[in-house]
Amino acid sequence: MKTLVDHLGQYAAYHRDRRNIFSHFIGVPLIAFAVTALLSRPGLSALGLWWSPATLAALASAVFYLRLDLRFGLLMTVLLGLSLWGGQALAMQSTMVWLSAGLGLFVVGWIIQFIGHYYEGRKPAFVDDVMGLMVGPLFVVAELAFLLGLRDEVRQAVEERAGPTCIRAKKALI
Repeated sequence: MKTLVDHLGQYAAYHRDRRNIFSHFIGVPLIAFAVTALLSRPGLSALGLWWSPATLAALASAVFYLRLDLRFGLLMTVLLGLSLWGGQALAMQSTMVWLSAGLGLFVVGWIIQFIGHYYEGRKPAFVDDVMGLMVGPLFVVAELAFLLGLRDEVRQAVEERAGPTCIRAKKALI
């Protein structure tokens, strides 16, 4: 199994331009919440809980994150729980509100992502490895921690693999 640094280092290699990283602070949470909301409506009630595809995906994701790193895993589990709570609240609205909000957030999130990757000059990581879809939210949390001066040992290890962040000048398209 890959380690935390393996996953973050591979993902970070596609995300070294700070503008792209910033776009991920907005786009990734929008996409993650939209998927959670859209997967929150179908399901069944059992053991006093609502068991939807979103619940099952969040549980599997939490296990993945916790196995990689306890501290980041706990934070990701809390964020997944908040996303489930909000997604279920949205899923209880009318079908029009639920679908338009879910699909709208999903589309806007991806537009923001592609703008960031325009600055990066590189395709999204998930194109080469579908695990990038799981690592993306963790990457955002890790980058925020790094900005706050936390987990410096992880930041250093990731930068050893992927290089430092910068602002790249986009080549003219002539």
